[in-house]
Amino acid sequence: MKLSKEFVNGFIIFAGISLFFLAMELLGLSNNFYLRFFNVLFVFFGVNRTIKQNVAEGKNEYLKNLLSAGFTAFTGVMLSIIGLLIYIYYKGGDAYIANLSDKFLFGGAGVNEYCIGLLFEGLASGMIIVFITLQIWRGKTLFR
Repeated sequence: MKLSKEFVNGFIIFAGISLFFLAMELLGLSNNFYLRFFNVLFVFFGVNRTIKQNVAEGKNEYLKNLLSAGFTAFTGVMLSIIGLLIYIYYKGGDAYIANLSDKFLFGGAGVNEYCIGLLFEGLASGMIIVFITLQIWRGKTLFR
């Protein structure tokens, strides 16, 4: 069974974000809120890779590329949130959340609130990245 490029690239996003956050954890930098913005680079890489593959296959329709890139970002974000949820419960659940930065959305959040907040943040930033990437590719190709 061949996996779709959207799922494969979404998994690449998940793997990049996971390895980045595990490295931050190992280096003791997980409380540094501003380093979390680097996950945008992994999402951009996966979305850009999907669009690049579509263009190489001759798929130049804007709407199809929008949906393809959107599904890639959605897959990456969902897998990342599921992975985070598993990791948080592995590390102790609410006790582990208390050790994370209070600068995220609101202090004193439980595991579910933390993950739901990150889900909405991830989906919103993912869609922004999709539109930015499509505009970059629109200038390079003739999207219809």
